[in-house]
Amino acid sequence: MWRILILAGLLAALSSAASTAWAREAAWAVCTGRRAAEGPVLRDCRPLEGVIDPQGRELWIRAMVQAPSGDGPHALYLAGAASSEAWLNGRRLGANGRPGADAGQEQPGRYQSALPVPAAAWKPGANELVVHLSSFHGGLPLARPMGMAAIGPYPLPSRLPVLAVTLATAGALAAAAFGFGAIHGVRRTRSSLILAALAAVAALQAAAETLRPLYNYPYPLHVWRLGLIWLLAAAFAILLATYAAGRFSPRWRRGIVGAALVLVGGTAFLPGFDSKTGWALLAGIVLALAAALIGVRSRVPGARPTAAYLALFIVLAFALPELFVDLSHFLFAAGLVLPLLMVEVVRLGRADLGRETALTQAVHRPDRLTVASAKGVEFVRMAEIIAITGADDYAELRLAGGRRLLHAARLDQLESELPADFLRVHRSAIANLAFVQRLERAGDGRWRLHLAGGEVLNVSRSRLPALRDQLDDRAPPVVATALTTTGAPRERQDAPV
Repeated sequence: MWRILILAGLLAALSSAASTAWAREAAWAVCTGRRAAEGPVLRDCRPLEGVIDPQGRELWIRAMVQAPSGDGPHALYLAGAASSEAWLNGRRLGANGRPGADAGQEQPGRYQSALPVPAAAWKPGANELVVHLSSFHGGLPLARPMGMAAIGPYPLPSRLPVLAVTLATAGALAAAAFGFGAIHGVRRTRSSLILAALAAVAALQAAAETLRPLYNYPYPLHVWRLGLIWLLAAAFAILLATYAAGRFSPRWRRGIVGAALVLVGGTAFLPGFDSKTGWALLAGIVLALAAALIGVRSRVPGARPTAAYLALFIVLAFALPELFVDLSHFLFAAGLVLPLLMVEVVRLGRADLGRETALTQAVHRPDRLTVASAKGVEFVRMAEIIAITGADDYAELRLAGGRRLLHAARLDQLESELPADFLRVHRSAIANLAFVQRLERAGDGRWRLHLAGGEVLNVSRSRLPALRDQLDDRAPPVVATALTTTGAPRERQDAPV
């Protein structure tokens, strides 16, 4: 419940801050125009219907605006996939790139520009604002290529609160991705891998969203940035539905994942990247909610709070659509995966405690070695261990039948726990003398101990005398062993070692 309240409060506060009006959109007319020494020359002006769209053409637009009240500085703000140049009452305000009649004449500008308006350029009453636009390098066409064309106070109101929340959320999501990745390395569970990917794509999308306020990029890159955001949103939606289906309704997992692939993939055909991204996210959340509701009906632990969280977020998405893609999605993702990460950490701690308990309970069983591995605790009969070799902080048990098993213990620790049949023959190897076949000196002067099952261990010079003594104690004659069909050693008379 606490994460639901925090999410609602943050979204309400940020929505109030973001909705503050600071600039007036003008009523534009489309004209036929050209440059002249005294300024732009316009004719055949008619009211603009729809959005300002300079894609694939040269566009002249004009608006009659009133002088702003107050003595503070003002600027003309242009944000969109276009190069631009502007005049107020015939006075040139500046340019962003260089608009032209074709791609060769156009010089691409930045996606965002602020052209300061000198106080002396204003006159009483109506003022003529003219903007020359062109967009021949934008790539894929956009449903709304110009996000803003308005005069407002200079400089822009600070977006630091929203930016700080987005960056902090991106950092938390990246940390969650690392945490779930580490958990997957230990537990090898599908859910931890899905959650790691879920947090990672949400963090990447948050980073892509913060690119615009952090870096004023050339407008040709804008469509690729929007495409990346949609792809990440689509991946997030599919992963969310996959996780919820596997967690709360495994019987319906195929159907839910299939529906996610179809619905989310279908958003590629919607007009406008904001529309694509928003509906892709909603499709994944709705399908995840359906999976959680199935879990509620089946009384799966955790299904009820997850369903409530998903349902509330859908309500907030429709209530605050202007923040849905830009911000609230990241808060939602963080509010979902961070508590799950804490639950997984607690679960790992309990598993480790259970493992320690099992190890403690197994101390009184001297005929078996209690092996702690990533999969849990396993009891291995001493008579099945041919040799043990060191592998950093782990030991590799080489068992009869060719099986290998990693044990979370060091050789120094194991050496004191093993029975007398086991001898350290090298700093990185312990041999079970019951499986010895022969000790031989190789051509390079080094000694090697051959064991049953084809295992060969190097013998260090410092440990050779102790090994010879142990083998001599097993004579006369020296008993060599071979594996029976059951994997246990059997005796045979062989030549002396």
